[in-house]
Amino acid sequence: MKPLDFLLGVTVAVTWGMGFALAKAGMDQFPPIMLIALRFTVTALALVWFVKPPVGLMRRIFLISVVIGAVQYSLTFTGLDGLDASLAIVVIQMEVPFATLLAAIFLGDRMGWWRIGGMAVAFAGIMLIAGQPGVQDDLTPFFLVMGGAMTWAWGNILVKKLGNSLGGFQLIAWVAVFTAPQLFVASLLLEDGHREALANADMLGWGTVIYLGLVMTAFGYGLWFRLVARHPVSHVMPFLLLLPVATTISAVLLLDESPTNRTLGGAALVLAGVGLILYRQLRKSGEAPAAPQAVPPD
Repeated sequence: MKPLDFLLGVTVAVTWGMGFALAKAGMDQFPPIMLIALRFTVTALALVWFVKPPVGLMRRIFLISVVIGAVQYSLTFTGLDGLDASLAIVVIQMEVPFATLLAAIFLGDRMGWWRIGGMAVAFAGIMLIAGQPGVQDDLTPFFLVMGGAMTWAWGNILVKKLGNSLGGFQLIAWVAVFTAPQLFVASLLLEDGHREALANADMLGWGTVIYLGLVMTAFGYGLWFRLVARHPVSHVMPFLLLLPVATTISAVLLLDESPTNRTLGGAALVLAGVGLILYRQLRKSGEAPAAPQAVPPD
């Protein structure tokens, strides 16, 4: 990998990690689901004009948007509202063990002892995090984020079944088109204070919306798919392990968060377990091209 492409991979991790921390900050001005609805509106308006409508796949993309968009983001970001960003991003890494488990159940993938060991290590890290007092006092946000990770894994099973029939930007654009209205409806049903949020949001609030919609989603995925197209999957996927690092640094600098030693220890176990699973999967896939990728829960 050339130095420029390595820099682009780090840029993706930093872009997404900072976006997750900014989303947490944006919840001071917008209800969580409303914030993500605005994000997907910006993404849809930015991308939909430049991609062809996926004729014949609209029903399947709508189902993916329900699972990955409306349900997953509602769970994840409602949970994020009650957790530190540096802790929530670690819990979200459980999407990899969950995806591995669901692939074994629904796609017939073989687990193998290597993957089972990685899942056990990751779950041990999650148990360590969940047992600390700050989380144990109210486990609802923790389980909401865990539910979001599980839902994202299920959504990726649906994406996998699309095969190579869609390009990455096509998928993101049309998922955003379908997801935004669903999230607005969910926000109206589950949240309040919408008029006040729109009336009182300042430059930081609207800047967060623009960053999430354009920089984190459109720009971030533009770089990501460039890397996926030019390099083996095994060279690209490890950049995703930088996400918790980037989010934690951003949360410390932007949100004044102070992760506990127990959180850091649990994070190390989760990342080790996820790393074991990815290492085994990427060794098996070798130089195989990447499958279309869904919108992640960040």
